[in-house]
Amino acid sequence: MIERTATGILPSYLRGAWWTPASATGATQVRDASTGDVVTLVSTDGIDLAGAIAHARTVGQASLGALTFHQRALLLKEFAIALTARKAELYELSKRAGATTRDSLSDVDGGIGVLFTYSSKGRRELPNAQVYLDGPVEPLSKDGSFLGRHVYTRLPGVAVQINAFNFPTWGALEKFAPAFLAGVPTIVKPATPTAYVAEAWVRILVETGQLPAGSLQLVSGAVPGLFDHLGLGDLVGFTGSASTASRLREQAAPGVRFTSETDSINASVLGPDAVPGTPEFDAYVRQLMVELTTKAGQKCTAIRRAIVPAGAVEPLVSALRDRIAERVVVGDPHAEGVTMGPLVSLAQRDEVLRAVGALEAAGGRILLGTTDAPDVTLADGSMGPAPEGAFVTPIVIGFDGAADALPEAVHDVEAFGPVASVLAYRTVDEAADLVGRGGGSLVTSVATADPAVAATLLARTASYNGRMLFLDRDDARTSTGHGSPVPHLVHGGPGRAGGGEELGGIRAVLHHMQRTAVQGSPAMLTALTGVWHQGAASRSDRHPFRKSLAELAIGDQIASPLRRVTLDDIETFANFTGDLFYAHMDEEAAAANPFFPGRVAHGYLLVSWAAGLFVDPEPGPVLANYGLENLRFMTPVSPGDEIRVVLTAKQITPRETDEYGEVRWDAVILNQREEIVAIYDVLTLVAKTLEQPDAVAAASVTVESAEVGA
Repeated sequence: MIERTATGILPSYLRGAWWTPASATGATQVRDASTGDVVTLVSTDGIDLAGAIAHARTVGQASLGALTFHQRALLLKEFAIALTARKAELYELSKRAGATTRDSLSDVDGGIGVLFTYSSKGRRELPNAQVYLDGPVEPLSKDGSFLGRHVYTRLPGVAVQINAFNFPTWGALEKFAPAFLAGVPTIVKPATPTAYVAEAWVRILVETGQLPAGSLQLVSGAVPGLFDHLGLGDLVGFTGSASTASRLREQAAPGVRFTSETDSINASVLGPDAVPGTPEFDAYVRQLMVELTTKAGQKCTAIRRAIVPAGAVEPLVSALRDRIAERVVVGDPHAEGVTMGPLVSLAQRDEVLRAVGALEAAGGRILLGTTDAPDVTLADGSMGPAPEGAFVTPIVIGFDGAADALPEAVHDVEAFGPVASVLAYRTVDEAADLVGRGGGSLVTSVATADPAVAATLLARTASYNGRMLFLDRDDARTSTGHGSPVPHLVHGGPGRAGGGEELGGIRAVLHHMQRTAVQGSPAMLTALTGVWHQGAASRSDRHPFRKSLAELAIGDQIASPLRRVTLDDIETFANFTGDLFYAHMDEEAAAANPFFPGRVAHGYLLVSWAAGLFVDPEPGPVLANYGLENLRFMTPVSPGDEIRVVLTAKQITPRETDEYGEVRWDAVILNQREEIVAIYDVLTLVAKTLEQPDAVAAASVTVESAEVGA
């Protein structure tokens, strides 16, 4: 809950300790969005931002730098568990900012979900190391002695994350999780109206005792002179208005990475096939209602322009009016049954009403709702006015005239609340033009069951959007919705949306790292990357399958003897498997194929034989073979040819929470002329030590969960 200090000021967390100004003089009052009661005071008078940044660059960099990707990922999971255990506290605080229980599901639970997702993806998609490889090896010399490849290493500075008021938990954690996983310390600067919610989740993480020193700091208030202290290796991630983003970007020194997510006049298109009575029409109405009322419409991804066929305007507004009347209860989130709370503050309410006035002045007509102060459900359950509450009911504005003659205001003015405009179109191309006039959006959704309509809109509008959602009868119930970014996919957008790309799975982690082209010998690249490269030293002292992870080393290798391939072998494999493809069974047809000299062995026969050539069959530290990747067949094998395999330990990835790890083996099948027949990677699970009687059972669980993460 809110920390009460001697001055009543919300604390900041700096250099491993909680800090508040000595005096409340000049502090900003933060009020309850429903009642106007003072919740807390916010001030950073006398704050030492230079010290906080220096602490991040030194202490934070050192503590995170000592950890691997997997170790950081496991800490993210612990943070998610800690927040889950105490999320009721965050729900209760969020009510004071106007958030209903449903709103907190998207903010609090959404933020926790980001932590869980990045924990899982970090352990599944990143190595248990500190360097990330990007793409394959590039041979730079004929003899293989000079190679190149791209690597990512973490930036040496601090990630300053300036967040908006509407999602104090999710909005902050979506930035924090990728930065933490990359190994870059964070300074969180929440928006003042909901800073007390951000302070609460930071306090919960601090109280776990598991935050690496200097990895997370919190500034509860203004950041005067912040940009004076930032330079090469630092990052700024901003969410807010385009005007503020532009001003801050100008302050950033060369070398500071600045990403922003800003104003977005998002669109949602109702396809011409989605007429009333279709599942697509019904899904569109449901989605529009949700986007108008969730967070009282205070979402950067909310629908601002509903683009619908000309004949569908009246049916849409009528259906939306009925659904709102049936399902929306506006009031204090503390009251039972309330489904839509107030805006975050009176100032925000007034700003929304000014924007509605601007749209009306441009020719808009209010088709649904009113700008009058509504009677609402109060905290005690009664109905009445709330003069100190920032309440606005859902408003839909319509515009007359042809699509190409609509005023620019409808594509430019964002009423950041429960407000949407309905725009009519005559053709799909006209709908696409309307989407593009928004100047760049975070998201556009399309409700249609017609693939041709969907394809046209994708081709015409994808370049204006960071994300597109296609809604039809098959995904209407499972879709996360127009306004719900997911951590697996990019969240951001071009143009006026800011040009940033937050989230996006591992892409977001790489935003906090530098991609560098590294050139050198196979031995040097092996040493730098922790991955064996062809041409580096190898060792063949004993069979590598007899070695536990404690003994196995990169470059441990087995080279098998040759095995002859006969026509009988090919026919037996063909008849046994049912693979009677002509290249294996018909000499004349095979010879006519430009890729084969005649009948050839099955590729999978050769891979199967290769396993028999390199495997050590007795029980030992190798627990399971759970995959094969990057298989390529290079040279055909004819009857009478001989093959052998060279298997080399390529990458070793211990699992932090288990008594085994993953070993990636470089497999090369060669013929008697030393030509490469096939190349691929073999994946095995190997015990960390030889004395692990329960390791086999553990390995079987991991194989089953490999795709879903743990």
